[in-house]
Amino acid sequence: MIQNREDIRNIAIIAHVDHGKTTLVDQMLQQCSSYRENQQVVERVMDSYDLERERGITILAKNTSVRYNNVKINIVDTPGHADFGGEVERVLGMVDGVLLLVDAYEGVMPQTKFVLHKAMLSNKKIIVVINKVDRQERRIDEVKDEILDLFIDLNCSDEQLDFPIVYASARQGYATLDLSQESTSVFALLQTIIDHIPAPKGDSTSPFQMLISNIDYNDYVGRIGIGRIERGEIVKNQRVALCRENAEAVNVKISQIYVFEGLKRVETEHAAAGDIIAISGIDEINIGETLCDSQYPEALHFTQIDEPTISMMFLVNNSPFAGREGKYVTSRNLRERLFREVKTNVSMRVEETDSTEMFKVSGRGELHLSILIETMRREGYEFSVSRPRVIFKTENGQLKEPMERLLIDVPEEYIGVAMEKTGLRKGEMLDMHNNGQGTVRLEFSIPSRGLIGFRGEFLTDTKGNGIMNHIYDGYADYKGDIAERPRGSIIAYETGTTTAYGLNNAQERGRLFVDAGIEVYEGMIVGENAKTEDLLSNVCRKKHVTNIRAAGSDDAIKLTPPVRLSLEQMLEFIAEDELVEITPKNIRMRKKILNKEQRAKAQSRPK
Repeated sequence: MIQNREDIRNIAIIAHVDHGKTTLVDQMLQQCSSYRENQQVVERVMDSYDLERERGITILAKNTSVRYNNVKINIVDTPGHADFGGEVERVLGMVDGVLLLVDAYEGVMPQTKFVLHKAMLSNKKIIVVINKVDRQERRIDEVKDEILDLFIDLNCSDEQLDFPIVYASARQGYATLDLSQESTSVFALLQTIIDHIPAPKGDSTSPFQMLISNIDYNDYVGRIGIGRIERGEIVKNQRVALCRENAEAVNVKISQIYVFEGLKRVETEHAAAGDIIAISGIDEINIGETLCDSQYPEALHFTQIDEPTISMMFLVNNSPFAGREGKYVTSRNLRERLFREVKTNVSMRVEETDSTEMFKVSGRGELHLSILIETMRREGYEFSVSRPRVIFKTENGQLKEPMERLLIDVPEEYIGVAMEKTGLRKGEMLDMHNNGQGTVRLEFSIPSRGLIGFRGEFLTDTKGNGIMNHIYDGYADYKGDIAERPRGSIIAYETGTTTAYGLNNAQERGRLFVDAGIEVYEGMIVGENAKTEDLLSNVCRKKHVTNIRAAGSDDAIKLTPPVRLSLEQMLEFIAEDELVEITPKNIRMRKKILNKEQRAKAQSRPK
């Protein structure tokens, strides 16, 4: 018999990046007394991963819960960046409704449309939260109109169009249904969740069934599967069937069952339909697999995740400095780590190539892949990666390429340069909107490959005043060739240590990426040439000491401070014949062929 669990609500918080999801969860936890009185709590407590705290973004979906009016509200905090959309897609199966957060100034953004569309396809109940209403430049009425237009554009049902709106300031810690009424808490939002999000339905008397939607890991208990019980009940130490993706069913034992209470996982003896739980004791459990009663092994359907659009080659590091800093340097180490990643990162793909020392890794965007690279670097891996490439498709004999919906916010004086640069990259303008405050929003359809290397150029052109956001927008006909990087590289002539004398000659020819006293090797990229061709430079050259003195010859050499590129900037900078070398202590750029004679021969061969 199917029953409603009125004591539970399961929700996910979805939004565009930096619209305040994690800060709002902070306030819910704090105001519902989820912390001890003497507990020290950091800001954005749900962003527990080091890279999340450093970059200020959510990368992994995480579970928590609060209790209000005798109802337990299970909350899934999801990433806001488009590259981690796979995290959003797979957790929607655990919840019955979503909170859609929209910034009171920025309004509807690309990721807002993406996550809302996924929620509608899953037929989830939606509550709209207009956040940051305390901002002076807020434009609440216009944002409400934008949200309504978005719902209509996505062909929502009449029931979905009847959504409640809550006004909130996550930073100030309040929410209200009426802006004319003052509020000092988020309790109005919690009550709205209880009133509008349907209680989970399930038959506790039917055979047990649960889909694994997320995976965690603990050094003591191993892999932990997280999901929602669709029907039946589960008790500690119960034997169940694990239905794998290949339809194979194996008998396993549930060692421990956990429920989410605030920030903690609390062990429990029993759980029933509607509960979001974590289970341990199964070493080889993976996302998308189903746990069910041994007598009734029925697999649940797992949400189809959108395919990757960008790929890179991961190679074993073969530079002269290989093995100096890394703990894991062999092809076996690299292969094991990459194939382990795809077990939890469902929107990523890893393929073997003809070479045992090279692997093709595909993801949803540059940031998606760069987070993996940075994570592996911190774990002690040493390897090289190639320039990102988009994944083309052929349909009915026609070449197709991935497209992006690009939103640019720039001051009025930079409209011309923004339109010019996107035009050179095959961008087509779809819309232009002036907000009346000196800023214009431009919307483009642009090939994904046109955005590789664009962000740095865009920020330079707009003197740091431009903001760009983009999201995958399907495949379209190939748009034609796009001009490559307009400048060449300055390449180290020989292996050695850079000197101020050698760098002084090189800096006259372009921008430098290294300082004096840095070890370099032949073929390593040490700067950007002002001209289109590559330039060999002896940056290790020393000034010969003589007894002859001349006026001005002993003046101190003044070096311009080098440009420090981030990992993402390096991935955007390198050309097809170049690599980024990743080690735990350093990130360098280099030519694929290090020796200058061999490189010249390769370039002279007919293509």
